[in-house]
Amino acid sequence: MKSSFGKILLGAFLGLLGLQVTAQTELKNKVSDFLTFMPIESASVYVQNTTIGTVTNIDGKFVLTVPREYENDTLVISSIGYKSYKTPVSEFDNSMEVFLEEDVASLDEVLVVAETRPKTGNEIVLRAIERLSRNMPDSSYIQKGFLRHKERNKKEYKWLIESALTLYDSTYASEAKKNLKINVDETRKSYDLRDVDSLFAYASYLKYHDNRENLRSNNLRRDTIETASLIKAIKWNDSRLNGLDNLFNGKLNLVRNVSETGALFGKNILDKHHFHLDTVLVDNGRKLYKINISKGKDYVGLNTKNIYNEGFEAKGWIYIYWDNFAIKRVEYELIAASEAQRRRSKSLFDTLVNHKLVLNYKEYQDKMYPSYIYYESPKLVNIGDRSSDAEKNKGNKDEQFYYTIQEILFTEIIHDREALSEAKNQEWSQDIFSPRPYNEEFWENYNVLLESEEEEKLIQDLSKRATLYKQ
Repeated sequence: MKSSFGKILLGAFLGLLGLQVTAQTELKNKVSDFLTFMPIESASVYVQNTTIGTVTNIDGKFVLTVPREYENDTLVISSIGYKSYKTPVSEFDNSMEVFLEEDVASLDEVLVVAETRPKTGNEIVLRAIERLSRNMPDSSYIQKGFLRHKERNKKEYKWLIESALTLYDSTYASEAKKNLKINVDETRKSYDLRDVDSLFAYASYLKYHDNRENLRSNNLRRDTIETASLIKAIKWNDSRLNGLDNLFNGKLNLVRNVSETGALFGKNILDKHHFHLDTVLVDNGRKLYKINISKGKDYVGLNTKNIYNEGFEAKGWIYIYWDNFAIKRVEYELIAASEAQRRRSKSLFDTLVNHKLVLNYKEYQDKMYPSYIYYESPKLVNIGDRSSDAEKNKGNKDEQFYYTIQEILFTEIIHDREALSEAKNQEWSQDIFSPRPYNEEFWENYNVLLESEEEEKLIQDLSKRATLYKQ
């Protein structure tokens, strides 16, 4: 009897465990162009009328975990300029690659519709900024998201962090520095090999804290510096340049912070930017303007404290819905343009692209919320020979020039009053740079960005040489 009862209990336990495992459906596939068979990067993959979603990586691949309660809802795969693919979640076939067909609207047809509508790129962008108060969130909300922060040269990763984030914003109209908060909830990966080659950060740290203005990094020797001191300088430099505060509360949050003093898309936007209407595309059945961003008459400057960050010109694209002038996507680069900035950028970074930013927005309950952010910037380090000898310099270029990339995928929007009230009173920490305990259970069903094939290999190589923090 006891044996039979024990078997029943074991069977019940295994049954419950099976239900827990199947409480989520994993969708995993590749999205490609129907005609060219090329992968489509940054395609949106989401459950219709929910905030559950992700984007495809550079290989066109994605993975999305969907709670079983949504299995009868519609899965949408869409990309600007293509016809959307739709199917019930329960019928999605992980073994069949998804192909999207091109879908382009007629520019002439759209422009003739109404004479009172703006017709030039400048007019359309100004109308979109004017309509932000209608299109952006007008009440407090919380978003859950995933961050991948990576630092690398052309050969390998030097640093990788993956974290779960919570963002609280008290509306578009409020000042971001006081009313937008970010918290790092969990960390999945944290590998760091930068202590061998970050003397520029150490020199900057000493200049800033010890007033050693004449100090040069090439006068420093790594073997004379304590690792703990160097790591302290690296963390200071990380927070100064690549902290989440700079990305969300500063000028690079182009749309959210448009009303801030000195905003890049603010009051004098046409002094530093010119917008040219290129064509009209279609996104999930809706027309949107594709508008080219180019330089204005003045240079763009970020005016970053203690950092020379002036003399840029803007380049990129902005996509705006035709029907309500909501901004759907911004692709924005700042290119070194002044003589001083060009010399500095080429010498220190081997590139004239100093800032590359992509902002995706998702419409939910008639408001536009950030859904995906990509930010890339070169970084100062000191490794290899930087002499003018071309042959001597050629061999280590792949190692001596670094850049940092931050990708953020938002997967949930919360309007619950109780959750919002608790958020106001909790302690918030946006420090992504400190190691944290690894919570394996938390990550089991958390939606993350899928690594590209190249990234996966580089992460494997990095993990063999550095330790994952599991305190």
